[in-house]
Amino acid sequence: MKKDMDIIIVNFNSTDYLLLCLRSVYDSLRDFPANIFVQDNASNDNIDRVTITFPQVILSRSKHNRGFSKAVNDALTKSNAPYVVILNPDTYVKENFFTSVTGYMAEHLDIGIMGPKILDPGGKVQGSARSFPTPLTAFFGRKTILSKLFPKNRISSQNILTTKSDGITPMEVDWVSGACMVVRRKAIETVGLLDERFFMYWEDADWCQRMRNAGWKVVYFPMASIVHHVGGSAEKLMFRPFLEFHKSCYRLFYKHNNDLYLRLAKPFVFSGLVVRFCGILISHLLRSCFVGRT
Repeated sequence: MKKDMDIIIVNFNSTDYLLLCLRSVYDSLRDFPANIFVQDNASNDNIDRVTITFPQVILSRSKHNRGFSKAVNDALTKSNAPYVVILNPDTYVKENFFTSVTGYMAEHLDIGIMGPKILDPGGKVQGSARSFPTPLTAFFGRKTILSKLFPKNRISSQNILTTKSDGITPMEVDWVSGACMVVRRKAIETVGLLDERFFMYWEDADWCQRMRNAGWKVVYFPMASIVHHVGGSAEKLMFRPFLEFHKSCYRLFYKHNNDLYLRLAKPFVFSGLVVRFCGILISHLLRSCFVGRT
């Protein structure tokens, strides 16, 4: 039976978070007709708990970690609802979330992708609505040293568009975080599935850019919200998330810019990403050493 919504959650060794996420999903859905697909990327933390606790979940297991994009695409090819919600397992949704987002998209047929307000567990708004990256993003991105030293600088504020939101009014943006995306099926049919060359990170920005290129709007919708425990899955991979983040960012930059711009900006982008990667890696190693001694 065709449902009004397909919910897709990709899991990797985050089953404790996932169970909490699923409970919040069902509490928010109530009688809203939806299929829930859990795509597990070879977890080793007893994923069987999901089907024991929530037997109605459609669980797909992989023998190896196939990456985020490929796992989502696998579910998309098995589903057919007019709306798709992609969720991280380390999230939980608020009351009436699904009726709110689908109601707004039903009234605004030009929206291809919509992202809600995303809060951290302490209630702080995360920078989930963003502008498309430029060479300066490597130096002034959300987690760079320069942005932390100078949080109110103009370049960083141009990257993080949630700072421009009044908290109640939807606004068109370049892209929204893949931690939670509400996607129109017709838009997916127009632009295609996620690009599986992005193993993890930046596949959301790529998809949003492709939507915009095809004439669909990407909208930040702060009237609906979720809570996100940042890194619930990625932190289990240790070094790999840092590497994949920067590889995917470089891939995104090359995919969506013309040859002349690439030739001019390549040294700047590459050096910026290398500096950022080394800075975050050193910070992570120092923090690990400090925690290990306490």
